[in-house]
Amino acid sequence: MTRLEIPVQLRWSDMDAYQHVNNVEMLRLLEEARIEAFWSHPVAPDGSRVESAFPTAVIDAGPGAEVSTLVARQEIEYLKPLGYRRTPVIVEMWLGHLGGASLDVCYEVRDAGEPGPERVTYARALTTLVLVDNATGSPRRIAPEQREAWSTFLEEPVTIRRRR
Repeated sequence: MTRLEIPVQLRWSDMDAYQHVNNVEMLRLLEEARIEAFWSHPVAPDGSRVESAFPTAVIDAGPGAEVSTLVARQEIEYLKPLGYRRTPVIVEMWLGHLGGASLDVCYEVRDAGEPGPERVTYARALTTLVLVDNATGSPRRIAPEQREAWSTFLEEPVTIRRRR
C-alpha cells in the first residue's frame, strides 16, 4: 500500500468562531495537498523548473496548459475538530479509482506519526476529478504517463460513514 503524505501548514484564518478549522477551510487544505501532489511546478521566468518531491505531479499547471482538472464531486466526513496549531497536519492521499478520464482522490487528514491510538485522524474525504481538455472543454482521457505515475497509488477507496 503506497500513499502520499503531504504536510500542510494551517493558517490562523482557517479557524472559525468555534476555535477549530472551518469546514470550508478543510476543503482548501485538501486542495493544497492535491495541487502539491498532482500538479507539476510551472516554469519560472528564468526558464528553470522546480521539480516536485512527488512522482504523481504530472499535470502541467503552467499558463497555456492543455489539460486542467475539474472537481466533479467531493465528500467529507469530519471525525474530530482540528484546532489551530503551528505544526502542519498530514494529508495522506491515495487513489481509490482510476477511470478513463476521471480519478478518485482519497484523503485522511491527521497528525504526523505512526498509526496508533495517539495519532488523531480529523477527517476523511474523497474528491472525484475529471481531466478536461482546455481547448474543447470536454473530458480528456488520462494519458499513459499519468496512468503510469498514478497507478502505484491505487488501492481501496476511503471508507466514509453513511447515514442510515
